[in-house]
Amino acid sequence: MQRTEGGSLLTIEIPDLAGGARYFCDGKLGREVTKSKRERTVFYSADALRAVETYMRTSRRAAIRRAQAKGRYEAMRGLWIVTGRSGFEQRELHLVDETGEVFERNITSLDVEDRQQLYVEGEGGLEPLWLWLSEDGRPFLPHSWEAVYRAASERCRVLLEGKVSKPPYFTPHMARHTFALFILAALQHALDNRFGLTPQERKEFRLLYGDSWRLVKNLLDHASEETTRSIYLAPVSDLQVRSLLLEDNHDGVTELLAQIARLSERVMDEVAS
Repeated sequence: MQRTEGGSLLTIEIPDLAGGARYFCDGKLGREVTKSKRERTVFYSADALRAVETYMRTSRRAAIRRAQAKGRYEAMRGLWIVTGRSGFEQRELHLVDETGEVFERNITSLDVEDRQQLYVEGEGGLEPLWLWLSEDGRPFLPHSWEAVYRAASERCRVLLEGKVSKPPYFTPHMARHTFALFILAALQHALDNRFGLTPQERKEFRLLYGDSWRLVKNLLDHASEETTRSIYLAPVSDLQVRSLLLEDNHDGVTELLAQIARLSERVMDEVAS
């Protein structure tokens, strides 16, 4: 996801791990928060979802309680209270505004500003549907994540300077870029090695689903495959195909990312760091 997409998620958009997914769960991004202005599917790792669930039960819940105790939400203006949900995948929201007007909006039609207005009546009073909250309980705006990453990188510099050759420095865009490279390597490795496909089978697979670049392009919501190839994934362009064909699938992808990280300032490899 891009910073605005991930930074404006609602709690009701987070997939439920109760279904027993072991590795990944899929979810949808509303068209009004995506750069392309089209609804698209994204994938969450099970580990990431468990971390989000922990955040919701602890830090997020504590921030909401503090805000409720100070009457912060009741003092806010322009709120939309969600009274129910219906329709396909429960994506149609039933809303009431501060004047008492009743109306409906589909999640996909809500932009970043609309999402900040969404609240529900919880056990302790009003609480936001916006997933990421600041310490005062209000929505943590997408652009603020840049400062979070800068502060974390500065802490790493202070603690590790002189102890490691290159203290880690990380940005939201680097996170997205690293994801793209990992997926590219994993797809290439799976197509060329793990599945044991013959050349003809690989050709048929690519005709049906597209090659790895196209799949990554769709995951990143790029306008064109050329953007993915020549600009966004430039660090991988000089690597030979043989570097994608390591013996063990997991270790192979990990080693490939380590190689790319050594050559690129846009990729973070936590093991190498």
